[in-house]
Amino acid sequence: MAVQTDRTDADMHKLDQNILLFVRLLRAVGLKVGPSAMLDSLRSVQLVGLHNKAYFYYALSVSLLNRPEDRVLFDQAFHLFWRNPKFMEQMRNMLLPQMKSIGGQAEKDMIRRLEDALGKSDEQDKQASENTELQIDARQTISEKETFQTKDFQMMSSAEWAEAEKAVANLICRLPTRPARRFRPAANGQRSDLRSILRTATQNGGLLLPHYRQPVSQPRPVVVLCDISGSMESYSRMMLHFMHALTKQSPVRVSSFLFGTQLTNITRMMQNRDVDDAVAAVALAAPDWAGGTRISSSLAEFNQEWARRVLGQGAVVLLMTDGLDRETNGELEVQIDRLHKSCAQLIWLNPLLRYDGFAPKSRSVQTMLAHVDRFVPVHSLRALSQLVDILSAHGQSINTVTTARSTLDWQEQARQFAAQLG
Repeated sequence: MAVQTDRTDADMHKLDQNILLFVRLLRAVGLKVGPSAMLDSLRSVQLVGLHNKAYFYYALSVSLLNRPEDRVLFDQAFHLFWRNPKFMEQMRNMLLPQMKSIGGQAEKDMIRRLEDALGKSDEQDKQASENTELQIDARQTISEKETFQTKDFQMMSSAEWAEAEKAVANLICRLPTRPARRFRPAANGQRSDLRSILRTATQNGGLLLPHYRQPVSQPRPVVVLCDISGSMESYSRMMLHFMHALTKQSPVRVSSFLFGTQLTNITRMMQNRDVDDAVAAVALAAPDWAGGTRISSSLAEFNQEWARRVLGQGAVVLLMTDGLDRETNGELEVQIDRLHKSCAQLIWLNPLLRYDGFAPKSRSVQTMLAHVDRFVPVHSLRALSQLVDILSAHGQSINTVTTARSTLDWQEQARQFAAQLG
């Protein structure tokens, strides 16, 4: 609503309370607003008055805004909060068209955070007044968790998406290991440590006592290649959170890349401690987000520019894409074969496996399937948990047989469809 000029003294007395609620809203959606900024906003509004809405807006924005990138979120919060007195009741109906009209991945994420923050008070009031419904929810906790774990990312609501982000951030993944060239002393072992034996012999009057050593294991590097085309948008957004969690646990051993129509290195951006800042930086750095797909040219650029830098020491590559390549010049087979030979293991993460009737009928899917070690889904929290089990050292022996056998079945099916197509 517009700021009315005929305010009563009672309304002026309540203005400070409304500004306080507005500041709390800004804090809930992620803006850093301190007490001094709130006091400055009160003084500014008292100086400019309430006769002009534009003056009122600028008085608040100058006092409460610290970063230019928060302008979009502040504008949405301002226009929604000060539009009418019954804002909390009509919030969801007004918010959806606002979200659709804003472009850019970073803005969509910020508006989703605004929606979550604005809905908190309504949800808390509803939970406090409906005790019977809470008891029913408690009895159905197991089934709800099961449904949530298997729910497709594209079908999740805003609240479910936020819970999924928290669950992904809490995933603990131990990277697969490989024997290193170095050794360390061991109480028992099959290798004798001649240096330690001779070193201690001088202290023991020439008596040669046995000393042993064993090889040291070190984590393998993990390289993530994530497709950010339009058909992969929802899964790519969640994969960014998974990449951030993986990088946070092992920042030196994880390299992250995005590709759509071009290749973008986001390794340093993923090393940011705050996941929202990292995702916002990625959205600005990837101009081809939600665009087309050029898998073969992107893999060619990676093989030529980055493969020797990041694929050493037995690296594991996570290739996330639906495999629907627009380029049909035969370059895809050359590049996927080179990538497969340059790493210790190539794992293809395909969200199309969420469909029971999925079949490798596409020529590009058939080409890629022949050069991967594992073919696994990545459309839900359970799929990501299974991926963590595959990557973790303790889970490899459990999943190797089952996953390898299913991958062989997919490869055989792809060869049958390729034979039918001639």
